[in-house]
Formats: sequence, C-alpha cells, structure tokens
Amino acid sequence: MSPIDVAVIVVYILGCTALGGWIGGRGDQGLKGYFLGERNMPAWAVMISIVATETSTVTFLSVPGEAYKGDFEFLQLPMGYIAGRMIIAAFLLPSYFRGQIETAYQVLGNRFGQATRRTASILFLVTRTLADGLRLFLAATVLAFVTGWPIVYAIIAVETATIVYTYLGGVKAVIWADVLQFTVYIVGALIALYVLVGKLPGGWNQLVDTASAAGKFRTFDFRFDLTKPYTFWAGLIGGMVLNTATHGADQMMVQRYLAARSQKQAAGALVASGFVVLAQFGLFLFIGVSLYVFFGQFPPASPLTKSDQAFSLFIVEYLPTGIKGMVVAAIFASAMGVLSGSLNASASTLINDLYRPISGDVDERRLMRLSRLATVAFGAVQASVAWWATGLESSVVTNALTIAGFTTGILLGLFVLGNLTRTVGQGAALTGMAAGVAAVSYAKFGTTLAWPWFALVGSTTTFLVGLAAGRIFPAARAVPASESLQPTS
Repeated sequence: MSPIDVAVIVVYILGCTALGGWIGGRGDQGLKGYFLGERNMPAWAVMISIVATETSTVTFLSVPGEAYKGDFEFLQLPMGYIAGRMIIAAFLLPSYFRGQIETAYQVLGNRFGQATRRTASILFLVTRTLADGLRLFLAATVLAFVTGWPIVYAIIAVETATIVYTYLGGVKAVIWADVLQFTVYIVGALIALYVLVGKLPGGWNQLVDTASAAGKFRTFDFRFDLTKPYTFWAGLIGGMVLNTATHGADQMMVQRYLAARSQKQAAGALVASGFVVLAQFGLFLFIGVSLYVFFGQFPPASPLTKSDQAFSLFIVEYLPTGIKGMVVAAIFASAMGVLSGSLNASASTLINDLYRPISGDVDERRLMRLSRLATVAFGAVQASVAWWATGLESSVVTNALTIAGFTTGILLGLFVLGNLTRTVGQGAALTGMAAGVAAVSYAKFGTTLAWPWFALVGSTTTFLVGLAAGRIFPAARAVPASESLQPTS
C-alpha cells in the first residue's frame, strides 16, 4: 500500500481513539454512564449502533461473496430479521425497561434465581469472547492480505485501537464510534461500487444486462428444504427466530436498548434498524453481482478459490491510491464496531451479573476501575483467541463461529419460559438450558440441518424441556405477573 493509503488508515484509527478520549474526559462518568450512557442516547444513534454492531468484517466481505457465486437469495434472511425485531419490541423490551435493569441476565435472575443469571452470564461471556476472538482473527487475516502486514501485527492493530477508545469512553464512545464506523464502511462500499462500475466498458447497462442474463438478481426460493440455508422459509421462520435470539437475549444488543431515552425510542430504533440492515445487505449483494460481471470481463491472473476473496482482490488490485486506504479503513470500521460492543458488554456482564452480586461491592470508584480493567482483560483474551486461531483450518474457524452463535437460541428459550410460565423453577430452567445445548450440538454435527434453523432448535428444546422439568423443579412460589418477564398493561 502507498504511504497515502497507510496515512488514511492511521488517521481513522487515531480519530476513533481521540473520540473515546474526548467522551471519557467529559465529566466523571460512573457505572451508569460507562455501561448505559446515562440512558440518554438519541434513538437514531442507537439505531445506527445496532446496525454497525451486527456488521463485521466477515459480513463486509462474505455477503458480496454470496452474490458473486450465487444470486440475491441471501436477502431472504434479513427479511425474517425485521419480523424478529418486531417480536422483541413487543414482548421482550418491556421487561428490560421495568425497574433499573442493567443487563439482560438480571431479568432472568429476577424470574428464576441467581444461579440461572450467573449460568446465562457465563455462557454469554465464554461464547462471546470465543466468537469475537475468531472474528478478530478473520478481520486481521483480511487486513494482512490487503496491507501485507504479518497477521500478528494486524491482530494487535485492530484490538489495541478498539480497547483504547472503549476503555476511555465506555458505551457512549462505542455508540458514537459506531455512527462514525457505519458512515465510513457505507461510504467506502459505495465508492468501491462506483469505481467498479466505472471500469466496465459498458457501465451500468453492461452490469445490469449481464447479471440479469445470468439470473444473478433472483431473490426468492419457496422450496421447503431444511438443508438449504437461503430459502424463503429459512429466512422468514429461521431468520425471525435467530434474530429474536441474537437481538433479544444477547447483552451486546440489549445494552444498546437500555442506553436509549425510553422504551418507545428503543423499540423504534430496533425496528428501523431491521430495514436499514435489509438495505445494507442489498448494497453488499449488488457489489457481489458487480464483481461477478467485472471479473467475467477481466479475469484475475489466478482463479479465485473462495468467493470471499473477490472483493478483497478488487480492493487490492483495482482501487486507486487514497480510495484503497479509505476502503481498508472501512474494513477496520466493520471489525471495530463489533469488537468494541463486545468488550463493553462483556465487562458489564462480568461486573453487574457476577462480581457485584457475589461481592456486594458498592464503591463506585472501585467498580469503575474494575470495569475498565475488565475491558482491557477481555480485549487481551480476544487477541489471544485470534492468535490461537492462526493455527486452525478455516473450516474449523467457521464451525467454531457457528457453535458460538448457538447460545442465543438457548437463552431465548429461557426468556420465553419465563414469559409464559408462573410455576417453573430454577432447576427446570437449568435443565432446559442443558438440553438446549445438547440439541443444537446434535443438529450441527449429527444432521444436515441448515444453520438458520439452529436458534429455533435451541429455543424450542430449552422451552419444552424446561416446561416439562417444571413438574420436578417447581418454583418455590407462583411468580406474580408483576415479577414475571411478561409486559404489564
């Protein structure tokens, strides 16, 4: 890369770090500010943060790869995401805004007991750290490819910058940096698309005609095939349940809703984010189709072995100086948006769900120091996981990411169990969780079931087994409506 491209990347990283320092230096924020942004973040910023948090480097590069090798069928999945967000807004958000809730798992503790809260918290921490350590590895792999840096340097560069601004500014810095990062990666994607189309001799007309003739814009597949990940039914049902789980039972997302000014604003931000994600995926898929037409016209010197490499190759070989640096900064942006949210949410869960209830510590200054130290510690663990992953095969990494995502369905099953029952006790909830882990593991390794259905398997198994086990492990008392997870009128 040219010095200009490197300078663009460095300026971007320093800008994120300065943003965190500026926000962190504005007053002496306590735990409420560090983890919840004083519950005063504007709805539009929360909405953008939700989108940026679920958009990783893998998304930025692999979604174009889906259209490069196939068509627009992937777009069926985010259609289900919108339905899932509506379910969360109607049935789960009210429980998060009842009282002084700080984490998603505090709600489970109120309903079932502290053992359930701690088990769910530990499950979240382990799988979130593993998943995002592997995402860091995948992001660093891409950055090493486009910059020529050693993989270890790429890991350190991304994680260090993310730790610094998250450490300094807390969730406020995370959300405002997400706004910046969303802008950078969307602008970067649009510029890359503009350059790509401009290099085609026939421009837009050639792109549309060639892609249409090849069936690249085909979107819907109405076959009911449980082994195929991108069908209308996998998107509508599987995607709906998956998104209800990932956005309704994961502290990294719930933390953003709690930072909003009200339940109504949080609900609006959440539902609106679904439509933005749909449009964003449409843009990424269109880039993939454009790459198909471009490399059909100008074949690469060496055939691409993986569809994910198409966008990376175009960035490296065809983008002009300066623009290349901006698009690589966009890759940084998509990675840092996920990682920063993970660090802050993990620190919040460790302190609020595990340390404070067990220790009884109420010293605000000590808790703030521990929260910042936890942010650094989780960053170091993520980097260690990424370094460890350099010795894995890519297929193993993919499987590990899939396994790490299993738990959201299981946790969703717990929330549904708490919503719909009054007499099911903590022992039954824990039994349901264990059964959910076993069921999803079997679905992955013992069947050909497509991955969008895994959350449905996990949530359904957890709920049904927990419901049945409630006869053996009933609650000590019937839970009144005021203490349940159900919305109150």
